[in-house]
Amino acid sequence: MPSLQRYLRSIYRVGLRAWWRQLQYIGDAKSGRLVGADQFGNKYYENYNAEEEVPGRHRWVDLAQHHYHASQVPPEWHSWISHIRKDPPTEDSIMQASRQPWQQPWTENLTGTRGAYKPYNTVAPKINAWEPKASARA
Repeated sequence: MPSLQRYLRSIYRVGLRAWWRQLQYIGDAKSGRLVGADQFGNKYYENYNAEEEVPGRHRWVDLAQHHYHASQVPPEWHSWISHIRKDPPTEDSIMQASRQPWQQPWTENLTGTRGAYKPYNTVAPKINAWEPKASARA
């Protein structure tokens, strides 16, 4: 849990509104360098000040949407947050050159929403429900 001094330092650096939003979303008071943003509006930060951050937790994301989940972070940013890549995608020349025109942009997982994938079946069912057939009276 952050100390009072760290809370006050964070309020001074990021402002009261951003500080309160951080407490609500990530549960911590952090301040650092804005590294970049993705197509969803998520902002990615980094802080190398060793006395302020727990080792391994010096990178974080400020998600743009209120109802968030892990699939809203694109793969290139996920690799940076998870310390798989050293440089963020905005500064990494390999990541900049690897985007191909035929690649589709990243979309979040839409399971449970209206945009979810719903497969359809063109094969006739193997079991049909019984429907009574009445013959005409003579």
